[in-house]
Amino acid sequence: MTKMPPAIVFLLFSVAFLAVIPPSNAEIKSLVISDDARPMILFEKFGFTHTGHVTVSVSTVSVVSTSSDPTPDPSRLGFFLLSEESLLQVLLEMQQNARFCVLDSHYVTHLFTFRDLSPPPNSRFNHSYPVTSPNEYSLFFANCVPETKVSMAVRTEMYNKDPNGSKDYLPAGATQLPSLYSFFFLCYVAFLSYWSYTCWTNKRVVHRIHLLMAGLLLIKSLNLICAAEDKHFVKITGTPHGWDILFYIFQFIRVVLLFTVIILIGTGWSFLKPFLQEKEKNVLIIVIPLQVLANIASIVIGETGPFIKDWVTWNQVFLLVDIICCCAIIFPIVWSIRSLRETSKTDGKAARNLSKLTLFRQFYIVVIGYLYFTRIVVFALKTIAAYKYQWVSFAAEEIVSLVFYVIMFYMFRPEEKNEYFAVDDDEEEAAALALRDDEFEL
Repeated sequence: MTKMPPAIVFLLFSVAFLAVIPPSNAEIKSLVISDDARPMILFEKFGFTHTGHVTVSVSTVSVVSTSSDPTPDPSRLGFFLLSEESLLQVLLEMQQNARFCVLDSHYVTHLFTFRDLSPPPNSRFNHSYPVTSPNEYSLFFANCVPETKVSMAVRTEMYNKDPNGSKDYLPAGATQLPSLYSFFFLCYVAFLSYWSYTCWTNKRVVHRIHLLMAGLLLIKSLNLICAAEDKHFVKITGTPHGWDILFYIFQFIRVVLLFTVIILIGTGWSFLKPFLQEKEKNVLIIVIPLQVLANIASIVIGETGPFIKDWVTWNQVFLLVDIICCCAIIFPIVWSIRSLRETSKTDGKAARNLSKLTLFRQFYIVVIGYLYFTRIVVFALKTIAAYKYQWVSFAAEEIVSLVFYVIMFYMFRPEEKNEYFAVDDDEEEAAALALRDDEFEL
């Protein structure tokens, strides 16, 4: 079997990851490339309208050759745009000819090569290009000279122009995100107000877990307003003006708190028992550090981009850790269901145990559904949706998250007649018969 050229492998991996990773937090980027020998460097992906523009500025450019030819051809190094529709054609050209340079392809939109740079020692270039064909493009740098290392400072600026002439630095499919996040922020503020009222009117049956759930709603609200402000400033200025820092702080707290609440509810902490078993503590000990790692990976992914050499690795770390955490939070729910089923055989409280088992089984299904939709269905939406409708996947994720929060909070609301505490002695015999069935086996 013929070995696939490194340039093709890199192109496939980079574009595949960009299809599912959220857009970065700024569309004006400044970065430094140092002694980089990669045949291609992917900078970012952006959805353009018919008023789109891309500006690329390079400075302090140097090309060092380690081969016998000390003066590499400057026309073999340059920048270009590539749409997903043209990707397959370019891959076929590269596969048919291992020595083929992507800068020679008719399927890419050429920007400039190093031949256009000003003379050394201050080699630089700065130009803005209109995008005449609306589409989603990836900005690449290609180095078709073997055994050469490139160093340069790069500044990229991508935007679409609104009818009033102002610049919109969000991609065509993400320009609705500030309004979207603001709307859900208001939803969660209303939710938090109602939850606070419910806890106040049922003070006698409020447990510590209910206060933790209120904290989760507060952090989720703050996370959404920071996301809205982040995207708003990126939209009008190209940079987040510090809102990205607050966004990452509240995102970290929210994710850790969400997984903690699900685990604690699954164990029955504070309303069924005042303590955690050793194995339940171990789940928290595993999940929380993993979420710290996942959030570090998320920050690296969002604040840098595919131009860094370890970008793909950070994506893999994020996906792997997220999968591990999603699996880990299921175990306490399963343990609780099995424990309640075993207890029901000996304590003589069939009706109460049946209510608890039913509730835990429903919660198990709800958690599985939430994880499946936010990981699998949202992934599919991001992959298949047209670039102008990428906001739909973000809207779907927020809608499902809100529905999950509402169901979870309703199931475990502080109420004296909540199913956790419901006991109907008249139905003990019927409940005992129901518990003998295999309905609650997982």
